[in-house]
Amino acid sequence: MLVTSLGFRTDLMVRRLAGSSIAEGDDHIVVRTPSNPGYWWGNFLLLKGPLQAGDAARVRELFTTELPGTTTMAIGVDGTGNDPGAVAEVGALGLEVSSDVVLTADSVEAPAGPPRGLIRPLTTDADWLELGALRDAWQGPPAEAADERFRALRLAEDRDLTEGGSVAWFGAREDDVLVSALGIVCDGSGIARYQNVETHPDHRRRGHARHLLHAAATHAARELAAHTFVIVADPDYHAIALYRSAGFHDAEWMVRLQPAAR
Repeated sequence: MLVTSLGFRTDLMVRRLAGSSIAEGDDHIVVRTPSNPGYWWGNFLLLKGPLQAGDAARVRELFTTELPGTTTMAIGVDGTGNDPGAVAEVGALGLEVSSDVVLTADSVEAPAGPPRGLIRPLTTDADWLELGALRDAWQGPPAEAADERFRALRLAEDRDLTEGGSVAWFGAREDDVLVSALGIVCDGSGIARYQNVETHPDHRRRGHARHLLHAAATHAARELAAHTFVIVADPDYHAIALYRSAGFHDAEWMVRLQPAAR
């Protein structure tokens, strides 16, 4: 199946590098990440296009058949517009629509001034422990044991990909404490996808993420031959303005069907 969505194409790029199983059907793609069964977007169906009237039963059966034992349904809708399809079918699946903006840039503009702290790649055991703590501060503490396990597995995957050379993870430090971080992934195709831009709640609006965006792009261009940079953002979250100020432009929509946020 030819995937038209740049957002999903780069999602699939990351999943391939992470070792997920990706299987193609006539009108769908199945992504499986057995190592992290609680990861919604590591275990999902990507449909060829928007839901049509009467599709809910077929999609539910397809999900059950292709992803047996996966209790949380996650459905991607290929395309470039903000169109999930028949709203009644989304409701019949018990899911909600999540529409994000896919932004692209040929280069990322350098910030006007110097960073407030130190910008450097994450390389040590201590760095990765700090990234886990930063994520807990950014997302809030894990609500239950399953959530804690999910976060630990995601952190381990990010580290494995970084140490394998396909991903670079950068952090910003103030007073020798990690306060902001992000990753960038490139598989040699020239397209680089940003991952998890996270800043500690007490250190926002200090320019850390802006400097990290530029540092990661500079690295990806020099070391991974990247020439197109992709980032996905919630249109209602303030970070999208930051990305636009760094030279990113709205390119398309990315539509996902998922359970209500937990």
